[in-house]
Amino acid sequence: MSSASSPPVDDRPIPVRLASLAWPIVGINVMTVLALAVDTAMCGRLPNAETALTGLGFATQMSFLLMVAMIGLTVGTVATVARAYGSGHTERINHVLLQSTQLTVVLGVIVAVLGNAVAGPILSLLGASPDNLDAALDYLRPMLAGAGFYYLNILYAAVCRGVGNTRIAFAVSVLQNLLNVVFNYGLILGHYGMPALGVRGAAIGTVVSHIISSLVMVWLLRRGTVPAVRMPLRPAPLDRELAASLVRIGTPAALDMVVLNAAFLSIVGMLGRIDELAVAAHGIGLRIQALAFVPGMSISQATGAMVGQALGRSDVAEANAVVRASIIMCTAVMTVLALTIIAGAYDIVALFDVQPGTDLADLTVLWMKLLGYGLPIVGAHITFAGMLQGAGATKTSLRINVLGTLALQIPLSWLLGFPLGLGEFGVWLAFPLSFIFKAGLGAWYWREGSWAKTGAKV
Repeated sequence: MSSASSPPVDDRPIPVRLASLAWPIVGINVMTVLALAVDTAMCGRLPNAETALTGLGFATQMSFLLMVAMIGLTVGTVATVARAYGSGHTERINHVLLQSTQLTVVLGVIVAVLGNAVAGPILSLLGASPDNLDAALDYLRPMLAGAGFYYLNILYAAVCRGVGNTRIAFAVSVLQNLLNVVFNYGLILGHYGMPALGVRGAAIGTVVSHIISSLVMVWLLRRGTVPAVRMPLRPAPLDRELAASLVRIGTPAALDMVVLNAAFLSIVGMLGRIDELAVAAHGIGLRIQALAFVPGMSISQATGAMVGQALGRSDVAEANAVVRASIIMCTAVMTVLALTIIAGAYDIVALFDVQPGTDLADLTVLWMKLLGYGLPIVGAHITFAGMLQGAGATKTSLRINVLGTLALQIPLSWLLGFPLGLGEFGVWLAFPLSFIFKAGLGAWYWREGSWAKTGAKV
């Protein structure tokens, strides 16, 4: 694995390269949101729609909890592949691809077995009633059984990102979503000669689409569609050193998600003590937030790949130039989104069938505007998070998140919401304020420079 050849030189300006890499990632992330939306919309047409949708909501929460380990593996893989690509180590790229594939398969089996064993008790702990629990398990059990194929799609998209090719992964994502619509329409409602399986059909249709798309991606990677990547099929012994490196880089990234989920749960818990209607408003706002964060997160992921490639070439100056371009691009995009959300808040809320002038509408608009005001600074924070992940300096990213979330945001939400008497406004206000602190820390670590010397090794 010592052979090396220089990757193709891309002479385009860094902002152009960054935008070219980022826009397919935006598409992939939007497709992920749409896949869940399709499941939700079709299950909403079932006779027991309320129970089906509630069960689907509980199952989705459980699925997110079980995604944490895969997120860590993905971050570690991207950082390692990007550095290998930047230094021209093609054999290293394909070695990492094979090892990560094997680890993903193992992880998928663990999630399938362990997840199905603990799904019922965890869903009950989350508050699912018996009827809702049955609906949730109808959806969750097939999804958990096929989790490995979903994880492989995530992994292969990440590897493509690491070598600077996101269009192939986007095309496969489009295929997966089209298949998801066809199979779900058939299996949920009983069309095209398929049995009407309701919520279970939604899961089976989604899993089948994941299986087909992952096989298509393997075929594409096998035939050299993505330059520098050729998918090995013969199993290999575990590379303990590489596995340890992936765990070292990926574990802090996985813990990042745990910290963020703890923050979201704490907000819901505080709002529930103030006004349950605020919990409903927060839920609507989270759907909007998920879409609003997509462009910024996509630019951040592209930033991570380009930073990793630059560091693989030992070109710290280019890595810094990528960060500067990303700050400008991400902040500009998030500012446009912020202005859109603030100006159109009432119209956006109306899309969720919330009646104007109601307390729910007013609370939702309040949360959306606070979110909007914070989006530009969120853009800067997301850039630094991508920089650190691309460099493999995920411990630093976790340190920022722990300080900004556990040490600042959660206590500040409580202080503003309860002792200072600001209610739901105070609980929500701490969210954008915490990002000012996080972005400031990220900027300090960027200027300090140690992130460019640590992390993934070729």
